[in-house]
Amino acid sequence: QMQVVQSGGGLVQAGGSLKLSCAGSGPMFNYFGVDWYRQVPGKQRELVGGITTGGRTNVVDAVKGRFTMSRDNARNTVYLQMSGLKPEDTAMYYCVLRASSDYWGQGTQVTVSS
Repeated sequence: QMQVVQSGGGLVQAGGSLKLSCAGSGPMFNYFGVDWYRQVPGKQRELVGGITTGGRTNVVDAVKGRFTMSRDNARNTVYLQMSGLKPEDTAMYYCVLRASSDYWGQGTQVTVSS
């Protein structure tokens, strides 16, 4: 069964950058799109963006121009590169593999200090 493991995240000052990784346990990972979400306590999980199998990406307006996504099929990994981080980007970030079922990563905390 596919497993999705996230890494990256941490504490950064406003204006800084972080790179999150989302790795699948096998090459089947590369055959499906991946979406990124974030969630703060007490609020609903919100979509950040997604990347298709072909590498086409789309992000929400709140992060447009600051967040980008890419994938490395040789590593069965998708990346979320975040720059120009703002305190309001503080959240738990999740990736999800959109296969026949959804496979969620465990989440990784991003904290942006002002």
